Amino acid sequence: MNKNIVIIGMQWGDEGKGKIVDLLAKKFQYVIRYQGGDNAGHTIVVDNKKIILHLVPSGILNSNVKNVIANGVVINPSLLIKEIKTLKNLGFLVDKHLYISPFCSLILPCHVALDKARESLSKKNIGTTCKGIGPAYEDKIARRNLRIGDLINKKIFFKKLKYLIEYHNFQLVHYYKFNPINYKKTFDELIEARSILIKMIRDVALLLYKENRNGKSMIFEGAQGFLLDIEHGTYPYVTSSYTTVGGVFLGSGLGLSDNLNILGIFKAYSTRVGNGPFPTELFDDIGRYLRKKGQEYGSTTGRARRIGWLDIVLINRAIQINSFSFLALTKLDVLDELEEIKICIAYKKKDGQVFERIPFFIEEWNEIIPVYEILPGWKCNTSGITEYDKLPREAINYIRKIETLIKIPISIISTGPERSETIILSNILGIIK
Repeated sequence: MNKNIVIIGMQWGDEGKGKIVDLLAKKFQYVIRYQGGDNAGHTIVVDNKKIILHLVPSGILNSNVKNVIANGVVINPSLLIKEIKTLKNLGFLVDKHLYISPFCSLILPCHVALDKARESLSKKNIGTTCKGIGPAYEDKIARRNLRIGDLINKKIFFKKLKYLIEYHNFQLVHYYKFNPINYKKTFDELIEARSILIKMIRDVALLLYKENRNGKSMIFEGAQGFLLDIEHGTYPYVTSSYTTVGGVFLGSGLGLSDNLNILGIFKAYSTRVGNGPFPTELFDDIGRYLRKKGQEYGSTTGRARRIGWLDIVLINRAIQINSFSFLALTKLDVLDELEEIKICIAYKKKDGQVFERIPFFIEEWNEIIPVYEILPGWKCNTSGITEYDKLPREAINYIRKIETLIKIPISIISTGPERSETIILSNILGIIK
């Protein structure tokens, strides 16, 4: 029986998915990225060397793993080429281990310009990374965007590119007062990337179908987190793709399977980048301490992440939507020096009404107050611990309290950024051996 795993962030992203994928990948034959773009970054630490991946799947650091960028991903060709070259300079065998779906939509300079224009002029901006992700997905849904496969025929590609850029230039120039994008220059840049990318094109849906039937094991790696899902996230402060388990099938082309294990990953506290609701957000010295200790700065933009306590209401919502089989808790060691630790167990309205559901409307988020349960901190070092029983009693109590509130056991605990700084419990070993 196949032992395929989907890895999904349960918060607003930055949960440590890259480390977990990298850690598990050596036991699998494929790692598939199925949604998002280069607006997200997976930071992986190997032998004290930090490697940041934006589009290439995290399995690329394992020499025995094939990596796939599937149709649900939007690709900025120039940035993908840059990432590929960086990895090759570090000695990773990208050419032989990376496949790209021809159906991946392209992110073009006009998309990036539109993103920047909207963010700079909007009174209620989303706080995007200005990487062109939203406009590229808009063009995809509007059925006018270009895809990786279009690069194969240069003559037809030029005509399509000219039309699309001229279409967006009208808005950029006349509405946003931005400079127009030069489609000839854009074409030349894309043709330069073309020779590398078209060699990696595969019919990904067919590849995965055959390999799945042949018993090959796969990890499906998402970007961002559940709370940024276009359908189920804190709308409109969300990304433009499906970050839930449903996005796996849409974004990879692999059909539903009864042998899929779903691993949810969440931090021992909460963070988010950009604007939008954040009930447990901290604005005090504790928040600043956690940001510094946890190195909570965006791997894509360098922006300081917003910090807050763990929110069980939102974690339970992620569990409800995604049907997780296993859970991983990351960055436990970041809490080491705290006197006490808070967990949000419910919300309260200004009239005193307590409830344990997410708000229905964006306006309702502004009216809620978190209800906390307070636990004692452990005030000692957990960094690098690899055995559960060697954790301090208070840290174990914190983990058990979370398990009681969410009713799913935690199978992996990360106690540091390195691969080796991980506790793997017996209940997941049958899947990853």
